[in-house]
Amino acid sequence: MPDIKNKPALYTSLSPALLHLYDITDSIVVIIDVLRATSTIATVLFNGAKHIIPVDSVNDCIRIGKQIDAITAGERDGKVAEGLQHGNSPFEYPSSFIAGKTLVLTTTNGTKLLHMALAKGAHQIITGSFANFDAVCDFLTQQQKPVLLACAAWKDRVNIEDTLFAGAVVKKLNEHFSIQCDASKIAADLYSNAEHDMFAFMKNKNASHFNRLSGFGLEKDIQHCLTFNTANVLPIYEDGKLIKK
Repeated sequence: MPDIKNKPALYTSLSPALLHLYDITDSIVVIIDVLRATSTIATVLFNGAKHIIPVDSVNDCIRIGKQIDAITAGERDGKVAEGLQHGNSPFEYPSSFIAGKTLVLTTTNGTKLLHMALAKGAHQIITGSFANFDAVCDFLTQQQKPVLLACAAWKDRVNIEDTLFAGAVVKKLNEHFSIQCDASKIAADLYSNAEHDMFAFMKNKNASHFNRLSGFGLEKDIQHCLTFNTANVLPIYEDGKLIKK
C-alpha cells in the first residue's frame, strides 16, 4: 500500500453552502445529486444522448432549448418546472426517445452546484450517482488527482442520499486516497449502516427527500436511483456540455 503522503487527498462537502471552504483548482469535483439529477444524467448518456447542457435557471433552459432545437427538461421542488417539456426522472429517457438527441437540463440543486464549482475554478467536473458508481470510482482511481465529493443536498440542507453516495465512494477508495476529512468519515459511517438496504434506511430515517418524492408517488424513482450501476458511464463536463467519457 502506498504511503499516505503520496496519495491524493479526498474531501467531502456535504452541502453547496460549504463549497467555499475547499480549494478545488487542482481537484476533480464529483457533483452528487442522487435524487435525481445525476442519476438521470447518467441514464440519459447511457441511453445514447449526444450530450447534456446543464444550466442553472429555467429561463436559460427554455432559451437554449429553442436556439438549438433541443429537449428541455428539469424540475423545481421535485416537479416538472413550468415551461419545460420533461422532468427529472430517469424513466423518462429510454434510448428509443433520447438516443442521438441533446438535452438541456436544469434542477433545483444539482445543476446549480455544477455551476458553482465552475465559478470556483474546478480543475475537472464529473457527475456521480449510484447509477454510475463503478465508472466514477474507476476514473478517480485512475486519475490520482485530489477529489472533492460535492453533495448537492437540498437547498443547502444536508441530505441523506447524497451523503450515502459519498460514503460509498469513500469506503471503496479508502486505500487509494488520503482521507483526513471528518465529513468523509461521517459519510462512510452512514453508508456502512445503510448499505444492506438503502431504500429501507431512508424510509426508516424519515429522510426529507424520500418523503418529498414519495408524496408525488415516485417511490419507483427512489428505488432505481439507489441501485448500483444501472447506467455505468462517466459524464464529464467539457466546453459547456456533459458528455459520455
